[in-house]
Amino acid sequence: MDKEQAERMLESLQNREVEEIFVAKQDFMIFREVIVKRKDFKQFRGIAQRGGDVIYQYMDEPRS
Repeated sequence: MDKEQAERMLESLQNREVEEIFVAKQDFMIFREVIVKRKDFKQFRGIAQRGGDVIYQYMDEPRS
């Protein structure tokens, strides 16, 4: 995964084109670098999976 691909995944999640996205453990650091720079960062919810993978969802209300 590269930064452009991560950005496209986040945009499709924000635009409700998909309900959730899967990020593999080996791609997490690149993905995190992109997601933390977004204005709507707190509206993404990451759900950790066994083995280090993460599933992200987009929430209407930002988390606290």
